[in-house]
Amino acid sequence: MKFIAIIPARYASTRFPAKPLAVLGGKPVIQRVYEQVAGVLDDAVVATDDERIYDAVRAFGGKVEMTSPDHKSGTDRCREAYDKICAREGVAYDVVVNVQGDEPFIRASQIEALKRCFDNPSTDIATLVKPFAESDGLAALENPNSPKVVLDAESHAVYFSRSVIPYLRGVDRSEWLAKHTFYKHIGMYAFRADVLREVTSLPQSTLEKAESLEQLRWLENGYEIGVGISDVETIGIDTPEDLQRAEAFLAAQNHK
Repeated sequence: MKFIAIIPARYASTRFPAKPLAVLGGKPVIQRVYEQVAGVLDDAVVATDDERIYDAVRAFGGKVEMTSPDHKSGTDRCREAYDKICAREGVAYDVVVNVQGDEPFIRASQIEALKRCFDNPSTDIATLVKPFAESDGLAALENPNSPKVVLDAESHAVYFSRSVIPYLRGVDRSEWLAKHTFYKHIGMYAFRADVLREVTSLPQSTLEKAESLEQLRWLENGYEIGVGISDVETIGIDTPEDLQRAEAFLAAQNHK
């Protein structure tokens, strides 16, 4: 199978404008993301709506595609970039991996876990989870900004929720992490190419609107979401404070 990574990168951000161009360890964040995935997959391309990001990617030798500023999600931006690449180069890929442009510490092992999901022919879409540890604490488990996932026996997603799922009846909340393995969603996705085109044409669904989770639209429409399990803790950059934490994390890694 042939895999391509597409990295959506917007300049505008409510919490952190110009985030892809923020400097982390002497390099723009978008360059660090690109370098983490280039070489692991068959190809990697940044998809942006801003000429400043476009020029920055070209400057470090990366591949980049200009896309519309009107997209509502990174998935939509990936689809436009993928269609342009196929039309221009006449090359089709089996799977498109949507890599978040604010994840500079994404690991090759995580990408490989996504790829393995497609060994199951029933998998339409793949994503990642990380088990919550007892040391994470109840506050982390109950954080609505950290979606949870329930898996079936074949490691396909049953449901995603901002609430804690499953509910452990008859068990005190303080003991939940000790009594059950809960899974935290890591927001990376991979799509079979035809599925990417299909899901970006679907209207918003009832559950998606209720939880504000795009992946529920796909489940409601019958798509099988394969789930890879990772034990890697990454640092996503959503705010300037996150960038400071990432600098400290990078410095610690460099001194190992």
